[in-house]
Amino acid sequence: MKVILLQDVKGVGKKDQVINAADGYCRNFLFPKKLAVEATKANMDTLDKKKKGEEDQKIKELEEAKAMKATLEEKLLKISQKTGEGGRLFGSVTNKEVAQVLLEQEGIDIDRKKITIPETIKKVGEYTVDIRLHTNVTAGLKLEITSLS
Repeated sequence: MKVILLQDVKGVGKKDQVINAADGYCRNFLFPKKLAVEATKANMDTLDKKKKGEEDQKIKELEEAKAMKATLEEKLLKISQKTGEGGRLFGSVTNKEVAQVLLEQEGIDIDRKKITIPETIKKVGEYTVDIRLHTNVTAGLKLEITSLS
């Protein structure tokens, strides 16, 4: 019997997968526990619509990430820190501070876990940090670290 899995079933298949299973297994286990439905034409059409909707959503998210990348790469974020001799910072600039300043100055809210600082920022100057917006899209944001006067 052909069935569509509604949830992941260990040793059988993943959610939204169409499988062939024994009639007794379907009637006695999958259907009563609402783990699967029979693969009728109506159910297959519903599955196709759901997959198409998910695909459209992924395409939309990718386009939004590309637009955000273009916006971020134009920006120059200015961060003022206390400094000691020779322009060395007390401490370093962290991804949490970058996310906070980005929200305050530009109004763009990005999770700090998506911000990667390639080298430790311990001196005054210009740096570039990477922001992972999507699995395939990474933006380079320019930072200007200045001395707090």
